[in-house]
Amino acid sequence: MSFRVALSGLSAASKDLAVTGNNIANVSTTGFKRSRAEFVDVYAASYQGISRLQSGSGVRVAQIQQQMSQGNVEYTNNNLDLAINGKGFFVLEEAGTRLYSRAGSFAPDKDGFVVNSQQQRLQINPANDDGSFNTGVISDLQLSTSEGPPRATTDVNVAINLDSESPVVDSALYPVFDPADPNTYTYSTSVTVYDTLGSSHLVTAYYRKDGPNNWSVYTTMTDQTDSDFPVGGDGLAEAAILPGGANSQISGPYNLVFGSTGLVDTTASSPLPFNYSWSIENGAATTLDFVMDYGSSTQYSRDSGVNAITQNGFTTGLLTGIDIDDKGVVFARYTNGNDQPLGQVVLASFANPQGLQPNGDSGWLQTFASGEALLGEPGSASLGLVQSGALESSNVNLSEELVNLIVAQRNFQANAQTITVNDTITQTIINMR
Repeated sequence: MSFRVALSGLSAASKDLAVTGNNIANVSTTGFKRSRAEFVDVYAASYQGISRLQSGSGVRVAQIQQQMSQGNVEYTNNNLDLAINGKGFFVLEEAGTRLYSRAGSFAPDKDGFVVNSQQQRLQINPANDDGSFNTGVISDLQLSTSEGPPRATTDVNVAINLDSESPVVDSALYPVFDPADPNTYTYSTSVTVYDTLGSSHLVTAYYRKDGPNNWSVYTTMTDQTDSDFPVGGDGLAEAAILPGGANSQISGPYNLVFGSTGLVDTTASSPLPFNYSWSIENGAATTLDFVMDYGSSTQYSRDSGVNAITQNGFTTGLLTGIDIDDKGVVFARYTNGNDQPLGQVVLASFANPQGLQPNGDSGWLQTFASGEALLGEPGSASLGLVQSGALESSNVNLSEELVNLIVAQRNFQANAQTITVNDTITQTIINMR
């Protein structure tokens, strides 16, 4: 019986050594979580219970429990390296099997899918057209290496200040607006817009002061790649010669009226925003339709100037880089200056993460003991935030493991000594005459 007790101690000490050795071996493994061997004593019990004289039958391994504490976050130069600050696991997909991991070392494969070294694909909530994310769908994150399509301009927002002290244009001397004659207008500003093929066009707005708080807005459009490209505009059109020699039409005038506080009077002005429809002949849609909103413009006593002009169109572009914010939103940057959300990284949490089954390659599988995976966006509920350009290191404390190694070695030696003593006693008994 004593031999079996000692053998159980040797087995337990060997398991402790194996667990400690595995922790030490993975001290530099990204996203690794150390384990701890837990032991319980063994008693031979009958249906009547354990006798008070029972000495015990040794020890056995109760479980090897994973320690899910946070590892240190180490920064890298790769935007696709991801670390989780707090709770949660990355969701990965491999041949229809869903896995979970804290190791966030990702890179695109030949098809543009973002994968780890085992070709397991990172899962996201895909982006909707309005910039939100479809939380009811989980899909692979894929980076497009093809040329991004252009988007035609539909909205132009103009925030300018028109100097309230500017002189009124003398209508007797200059009755007709002429973009080639600066005496016929007070101020001008330009913005580049794009058609359905991604061709750029220069829209120039001319502001003519007709009286206190009253301005007329005339607008022209020319092709930036060909100064002789003919265009046309709606509204009250007048024949004109644009700079560059292109025969064209002028859209306008629209009336822009300001109140006594310097803000736009929306009731006295032409209906805002101003609508434009320009004829184009480069193979794109036959007209380029957009609106120009002057609702944020002012008329204060300072020099006329542009505070901001924005438009929502862009030309074609190639992918130049990826940015991922702390909420896991993946932004693609293109050569045309456009930033487009591709999706939002999905994180998973479990009621009992220690119950996950290690699957190797720094991954885990869901089990009955772990509970169902609760999926959500980073920073929501109990889920942590995502750190781009960083990796979570192993949570192994090397100094602590080396001490545990010494303890396990001593335990093994002590149990081996128990066998030696029992052998000596047995020999003594055998040698009795």
